[in-house]
Amino acid sequence: MKPALTPPQNILIVKLSAIGDVIQTLPMLAALRRRFPEAQIDWVVEEEAAGLLRGYPGIDRVLVSRRKSWQRKIWKRRGFGAALREILRFVKDLREIEYDWVIDNHGVLKSGIIVALCRGDKKIGYRATAGIAGEGNYFFTNERHQPLSIERHARERYLDLVGQLGVSSEDVSLEFPIPPDSLETVRRILDESGFNVHPLAIIHPLAKWDTKQWAPEKFSGLADRLSERGVRVAITGSRGDATAVEGILRGIRFPDRILNLAGKTNLGELAALFSLADVVITPDTGPMHLAAAVKAPLIALFGPTAPWRTGPYGNGHVILRKELPCSPCFRKKCPTGECLDQITVEEVLKAAEEKLRERRALWP
Repeated sequence: MKPALTPPQNILIVKLSAIGDVIQTLPMLAALRRRFPEAQIDWVVEEEAAGLLRGYPGIDRVLVSRRKSWQRKIWKRRGFGAALREILRFVKDLREIEYDWVIDNHGVLKSGIIVALCRGDKKIGYRATAGIAGEGNYFFTNERHQPLSIERHARERYLDLVGQLGVSSEDVSLEFPIPPDSLETVRRILDESGFNVHPLAIIHPLAKWDTKQWAPEKFSGLADRLSERGVRVAITGSRGDATAVEGILRGIRFPDRILNLAGKTNLGELAALFSLADVVITPDTGPMHLAAAVKAPLIALFGPTAPWRTGPYGNGHVILRKELPCSPCFRKKCPTGECLDQITVEEVLKAAEEKLRERRALWP
């Protein structure tokens, strides 16, 4: 018989990035909160995904590691001192509480360093296996558990980790409440632009890997074809995506029917926008998971990666992917890009039209 589980009073989750991985960790948070309703649960995250967690139900404190900002300041003249002060302040905040459980389901060197810096009794992570707990991460934990196969979905692997701690994940689902102020902001933007109408399609065209990227001219063609059907189209992206989005817009024949929102929404506002859409179309990227989290009608384009590992979780999503012998290869560079190139505008358009008809937003 297993000994009774001693309820932890303070829990720290270490999941730093990226947006999709942080979203897939939210059910783990829900399982912990349901099992330990009185515990303090804090989360360490990097800047990119911090906006997802601020104000999120069930999190008591969000600690933001500004690693990339610190690196930039250190390389700038006279920036070292400012970066050092910020790092020391972060470490002070990190060590303010002695945690009963520190859960590292990130499993890389940068998360291991965070685990080493914090004060904690049980520092929980994975045993080193292929693809998991790499970069010597396991040296920073003192309680290591066997991970599920890397071929299982990320959400299932994260839930299994706390399951091995005695925390049930049965009937745990992902809920992503949209901040009311974000919804109000997005409605105002759509109103002022004349886009608060249906059918509304959101295209989030950019991905971090070149190999995950569908051709810009195909996104241009898709936007035109949707516009011809009377669909309003908004294109989203980060500030860093603005130049690439401009390139897509230059290839569009009906630019007055397209709303360019690249760099104009934060993560909460992007979630609100997705929730209002009749269809969302993305490659395999973090905002794809955000769209799935708010139950948006989603079409996801997959090439070098495996949807059974990192795809949008749950039913109702459309995944377009070519079964090529080389896919999934998980490579960030490829001389041909054939796996995505073989997905045609017509295929995506057909899937989008079917979604729109399901929503009664488009008629034959």
